[in-house]
Amino acid sequence: MPKIYFIIVTYNAMKWAERCFTSLRHSSVPVHCIVVDNGSTDGTQEYITTSFPEVEFIRSGENLGFGKANNMGIEKAYRQGADFFYLMNQDAWIYEDSLEKLLDVYSAYPDKNEIGILSPMHLDGTEKKLDIFFERYLARNTSVNRIFSDAFANNLRETYEIDFVNAAHWFLPKKTIEETGGFNPYFFHYSEDYEYVQRISFFGKKILVCPRSQVVHDGRQDFNKTAHIDALRVQREQRYLNPAFDFSKKMVNREFIPKMIRQMLMLKYSAALGTWREYRYQCSKFNEIIHSRSVLKNIGPSFLSITSKQQGQ
Repeated sequence: MPKIYFIIVTYNAMKWAERCFTSLRHSSVPVHCIVVDNGSTDGTQEYITTSFPEVEFIRSGENLGFGKANNMGIEKAYRQGADFFYLMNQDAWIYEDSLEKLLDVYSAYPDKNEIGILSPMHLDGTEKKLDIFFERYLARNTSVNRIFSDAFANNLRETYEIDFVNAAHWFLPKKTIEETGGFNPYFFHYSEDYEYVQRISFFGKKILVCPRSQVVHDGRQDFNKTAHIDALRVQREQRYLNPAFDFSKKMVNREFIPKMIRQMLMLKYSAALGTWREYRYQCSKFNEIIHSRSVLKNIGPSFLSITSKQQGQ
């Protein structure tokens, strides 16, 4: 039986904790679980350690953010001999057969080296509809995979390739960790999964949805929930960090300086000032992005403290 480790990052998770961790106990496939808590103050820490003593609980002395906290759990699971890593949000849970069906797909897949991420079907908190974001990820790939037509015709395949799925439910083979690594610490919260998926694609691996496996993500069903003042900045930084993207100081200059000149000529001084500030910000982050790219573009356990000795075990 493969060793499957769930990695769950918690922060004030009491609303979901009972359902989340009870679902792991009922899995038809035995699992291990490592929780990294980012400083909960609502009783989460005490509740999990008392009610679920089988969980390996790590109290972080500070809020590490989503990516760094996951990396801590991944490293611990790897040292303990994990064969698979299941990254799951605190506001999520699985069904009894969710893992069993994912493992069936993995076992039957002809070229396991292609697999970067296996994803079950994400239901929303009502358990009656697809999670709205997950549905959008499927929809933007239907011109290629026709998953909705196959569902309508009751003729679903075992897997469908898509270009992105959020990290609420990621099933990662050990080889993905060894060749792609962990989350990029450049991002504190939001966009870590987008950057990771860029690397998955860069290294020629696939994201595969497994329709027969279902899980729940009780996230807010509102496309506006991810809108924030720095959204465009984050999207730009995602692009800069894409190893397939030709990034340089000249490119940054070309992206901002002509735009500032046009805005000045059109007497849009406020807009030009905003562009100037963003340009200065991106210039200040340039060396950090260059360093990050030098790490992530190489095959290996990027951003993880995994030694070559451990990889050979």
